[in-house]
Amino acid sequence: MRLGVLDVGSNTVHLIVVDAHPGARPVPQASHKSVLRLMRYLEPDGSISEEGVTAIVGAIAAAMEVARREGIDELLPMATSALREAANGEAVLARVEEQTGVALRVLTGEDEGRLTFLAIRRWYGWSSGNILLFDIGGGSLEIAAGSDEYPEVAVSLPLGAGRTTVQFFPEDPPTPEQMLELRAHSRAVMRADALPQFEHLPPFQHVVGSSKTIRSLARLAGSSRPHASGAGEPTVTLRRADLKDWIPRLGQLPAEARQALPGITPDRTFQIVAGAVVLHSVMKLYDVEELEVSPWALREGILLRYLDGLE
Repeated sequence: MRLGVLDVGSNTVHLIVVDAHPGARPVPQASHKSVLRLMRYLEPDGSISEEGVTAIVGAIAAAMEVARREGIDELLPMATSALREAANGEAVLARVEEQTGVALRVLTGEDEGRLTFLAIRRWYGWSSGNILLFDIGGGSLEIAAGSDEYPEVAVSLPLGAGRTTVQFFPEDPPTPEQMLELRAHSRAVMRADALPQFEHLPPFQHVVGSSKTIRSLARLAGSSRPHASGAGEPTVTLRRADLKDWIPRLGQLPAEARQALPGITPDRTFQIVAGAVVLHSVMKLYDVEELEVSPWALREGILLRYLDGLE
C-alpha cells in the first residue's frame, strides 16, 4: 500500500510518500516540502493574512501534484498549531478543501504529543523503559512521558521555534537581552503549565528529542556513533553542555550566515537560535544532561496509527 502523509505545519508544508502495510516498517519513496514560515503571515488579530492563505493553498496544491504522480492509495492530511490557533483557521480550512480537495485534520497539541510518542516508542522499543520526549515544532513545544505506547502525560506549550522567534527576536541577530528574556519566559511557562504534571512519574530511563529543529541542533553540536548492533541508523546524541556552548555563537550570527554551519538548513536559519534557547531551557528544567535524537516523529506516528487501524 502506498500512503502519503501531508503535514501542514508552522514552518513547512511537507508530504512524505511511503510503501507500508501493517506490521512492517514504512519505506520512504518520495518527499516534497515547501517552506512557508506561517508566523510571518500572522495579522495583529491572530488571523493568517491573505498572502499567507494563498501560500498555504499553493503549497498544498504542489504537494498533491506529487501525490498524484506517485500514485498514492490513501492520503493522511493533517495540520498543527499554525492553523489550530489562527483566528480564521476554519475559513482557511474551508478554502483549502474548496481549492485543493484536501480536507485537513487539525491535531490538538495533545494529539501531536501522543502520536509523536507512539513513533518514538516503536522506534526504540519496550526496552527503552520510561521515556521522556521533547518535540519542538514551529509553533509549539510538546513534552510527553510514559512507559506504554501512548504517553501517560502529554502537554503542548506555545514555545515553538518560529513563534518565539517572532515574539522575542525582532532584530537579527537577536540581542543578548532578548535571548535572556526568551529563556526566562520559556522556563516560566514550563514551570507553570508542564513541570507539575510530570512530578508523579517514575525516573526516566530514556530521554528523546524529535523534530527538525532538534535534529539540526544535534548535527551542529551533537555526536554520532554507529548503532550498537552494527547496522541500522547511527545513534545521535546531544549534550546540554554542548548546546549551551553553541547558543551565544549562534546568536551572534545573522540568519543568512547560519546556513554555512553544519546541519542548519536554509529553512531553519531564522528560527534556530530560539529553538536552541527553548531546548536548552527544557533540558535544564527537567534535569536532562543528554538526549538521543529520534529519526521518527509526528508523521511516522500518523502512519503507524493508521496502519494499526487497518489491523
